[in-house]
Amino acid sequence: MNLILLGPPGAGKGTQARKLQDERGLIQLSTGDMLRAAAKSGSEIGKKAKAIMDAGKLVSDEIMIAMIEDRIGQPDCAKGFILDGFPRTAAQAEALDAMLSRKGLKLDHVIEMTVDEKALTERIVGRYTCAKCGAGYHDSFQKPKVAGICDVCGSREFTRRADDNAETVRTRLEAYRKQTQPILPYYRAKGILKSVDGMAEIDEVGRQVDAILS
Repeated sequence: MNLILLGPPGAGKGTQARKLQDERGLIQLSTGDMLRAAAKSGSEIGKKAKAIMDAGKLVSDEIMIAMIEDRIGQPDCAKGFILDGFPRTAAQAEALDAMLSRKGLKLDHVIEMTVDEKALTERIVGRYTCAKCGAGYHDSFQKPKVAGICDVCGSREFTRRADDNAETVRTRLEAYRKQTQPILPYYRAKGILKSVDGMAEIDEVGRQVDAILS
């Protein structure tokens, strides 16, 4: 089973992808992680990607598709994959479909995680993690049981992402609306687009996703 999870930053795509990976054996493919891994690998595609990134430029759609094609051909993707962060444009969606068709594969579902932008901004701006073990917390929704102490490892050091601020979040949401939302009609026309409430509790979002996949 091959899926795409769509939604703006902070919608919970990564959380649901990890859940599907654990429960269904599908492999989460984050294009950011793939780019970094390719750059380290020394492969031909990796060398091209690294040179472009080192120059501060965007990696071309052609290279991204080639990287995805290489990755989904590996044994751990036999049960299927979950794309997170790609495609972002209609051209990328079409190129992805063409590549999958060449390999005798297809997308089974495209799941959009819909959000309330005001509430999503609050969700993102308030989040922070344990600097030692990476456990996630939130100023309002998920505080440590003992203030200032990580529930998991007992560390007192916490960190916030530099881009988890209201201005940056608004910019990222605007970019999502302009660049990625236009691909929704493409997948709707193919009959594989479904939506879930990305603002619901994590387990409830998971139930909605499972209902679509089942």
